[in-house]
Amino acid sequence: MRRYTTVLFDLDGTLIDSIKLILDSYRHTFARHGLPAQADEHFLRGIGTPLAVQLAFWATESLGVEALIQTYRTYNLANHDTCVKAYPGAVECVRALVAAGIRLGVVTSKNRDGTLRGLAIAGLVDAFEVLVCSDDVTNGKPHREPVDRAVELLGARREETLFVGDSIHDMLSGRHAEVHTAAALWGPFKREELVPSEPTHWAKTPGDVVDIVLG
Repeated sequence: MRRYTTVLFDLDGTLIDSIKLILDSYRHTFARHGLPAQADEHFLRGIGTPLAVQLAFWATESLGVEALIQTYRTYNLANHDTCVKAYPGAVECVRALVAAGIRLGVVTSKNRDGTLRGLAIAGLVDAFEVLVCSDDVTNGKPHREPVDRAVELLGARREETLFVGDSIHDMLSGRHAEVHTAAALWGPFKREELVPSEPTHWAKTPGDVVDIVLG
């Protein structure tokens, strides 16, 4: 029997390369509202957590977090389709798992509309049984709730579930939910940045995920 019967994927930085667009969206939002410019590393640290959490620090009485989110999303959506693409090998990885009968879900800190748009760009809307997005949970990653919800919706066994993600927030969410994890090293983060989260597996390419799951 296979060790894993269910695989959950993060979206941004794991299935789709949207990192430049995310950074550009933050830069635009900060410039638009006169906020102090930040290094890319500042924004990268928040990738994998909900947008509201990342922007809440900069909200004031006169500049609410919802206004910041709206500016970010307006820019992001206007530029999305020309800036986002699937990572090399990501589509083939997902299709191989589908063909093998592995049950699949997406666990992302993106809202549902943005998630569907990203999956459409990759041609993967039909590949996943379950989507757990930021608007489906109260507590976003690194809390366990998003992974717990996906596991429950799929009726999966935790010991047979693998969560693939690129950020430390993904890995911690998986660990907290007591599933196995695979750190996607083709995303924006280096191995040494993810070591503290103690992933079950390391994957240099999406093809490595297929090998981990199917053997």
